[in-house]
Amino acid sequence: MKEIEIRPAVEADFDAMWAIFRTLVAAGDTYTFDAATTREACHAYWFGPGVQSFVAMMGSERLLGMYKLVANQAGHGNHVASASFMVDPAAQGVGVGRMLGVHCIAEAQRAGFLAMQFNFVVSTNLAAVTLWKKLGFTVVGTLPMAYRHAQLGYVDAYVMYRLLSDPMQWPA
Repeated sequence: MKEIEIRPAVEADFDAMWAIFRTLVAAGDTYTFDAATTREACHAYWFGPGVQSFVAMMGSERLLGMYKLVANQAGHGNHVASASFMVDPAAQGVGVGRMLGVHCIAEAQRAGFLAMQFNFVVSTNLAAVTLWKKLGFTVVGTLPMAYRHAQLGYVDAYVMYRLLSDPMQWPA
């Protein structure tokens, strides 16, 4: 079996990223995007200003998933990172999401972020909620019925948060 490598995303990855994006968005159970989201909007989401995107690759040809890392807020909130993750449905359940999550936390720390916040985790996305909890995130807020799930109707979304370092060591 080939080893999975996580590396920065490059323009040549975008066709495969777009395919995963469209598949996950079409399901209507984890992302706020809808089927009307254009290829250009997707490209800006993954490659726009201030975005660092990474891909998980099996060999040099198969893109298994991706994540983007950004500052959650500008200015006085830019020490907190945020991220979004997508894994090809054919690669789900084998640890790709966990690999991307661990890599993202390390990249956020390397980039100098002091904490990380996920602003909108769909509560019924049990795989994501469970993974983030295992990686040290806590649900710090519930947004009642904030997501319109394609099969379940209105469901809650969570705000999840974790520190990336000891606040006693943060710069003044």
